[in-house]
Amino acid sequence: MAAGASGLLGRSLCRHLTEQGHQVTRLVRREAGAGESRWDPYAGFVDFGLIADADAVVNLAGSPTAGNPHSKKWATELRNSRVTTTAVLAEAIAQAPTPPAFLAGNGISFYGDHGTDEVSESSDSRGDALLTQVTRQWQAATVAASDAGARVCVLRTAPVMDAGAPPLGPLRQLARLGLSTRLGSGRQYFPMISLRDWVGGVSFALAHDVSGPINLCCPVTPTNGEFTRALADAVHRPAFLAVPAPVIKVAAGAMAPEVLGSLRAVPAALLEAGYRFQDTDARDVIAAGLSGS
Repeated sequence: MAAGASGLLGRSLCRHLTEQGHQVTRLVRREAGAGESRWDPYAGFVDFGLIADADAVVNLAGSPTAGNPHSKKWATELRNSRVTTTAVLAEAIAQAPTPPAFLAGNGISFYGDHGTDEVSESSDSRGDALLTQVTRQWQAATVAASDAGARVCVLRTAPVMDAGAPPLGPLRQLARLGLSTRLGSGRQYFPMISLRDWVGGVSFALAHDVSGPINLCCPVTPTNGEFTRALADAVHRPAFLAVPAPVIKVAAGAMAPEVLGSLRAVPAALLEAGYRFQDTDARDVIAAGLSGS
């Protein structure tokens, strides 16, 4: 069972699981069609029987991260759309006689700014940046499921690089115009993952009983400067522009810490469990994203 199945990640995961022979029921907030079940998380409504019969529940629901960073309404919707859906599903899972596994969407922003230190799943969460606060509450909303004995896997997802969606789509267009731009000093670490490794990593976690938090990011995290250069090289254009940090702080508002903070994340849990990444560094990830792999 999957919530948030209409987004890039949800569509890709559902398609992959279906191709592997799994039966996937998509939770939707409109009239349900074939292979779907209607739910209303804000009213606390979901088919409890369907959840009880499921082997696993995957929640990828949430409003887009891209939005007006100066808007309180946007920030509230960003938070509520994630925390509410997770809490409703966790409570439903907890009521099942045999609770299904719960793979709960989350973000790599959980950790906050760690400078040049490598960050694994055992690292602490720092600071009070908006997305860091949201991811803490997002994870806390899974507690009912874990308290009931369900296997809970928290998907701490880095930006997924695919040419059909942000951030790679818009950045590719700028790069083609010769406008690849380093942000601030460019020395801050910027985790990312290819779409095929995100799908592969989540599918691996489903099949191998992985539990706890998992970092969904490529093994070698680039700096912002390295990523900018790699993208420019991929489209055969120069990269010499930079936006000063003070300008970013004003323009990006609540999202500035996500742009200027440094997070050298490593997918330690997946690597230790035996998952083999197809795309290990920024150049691999960009190449896969631009090719549609």
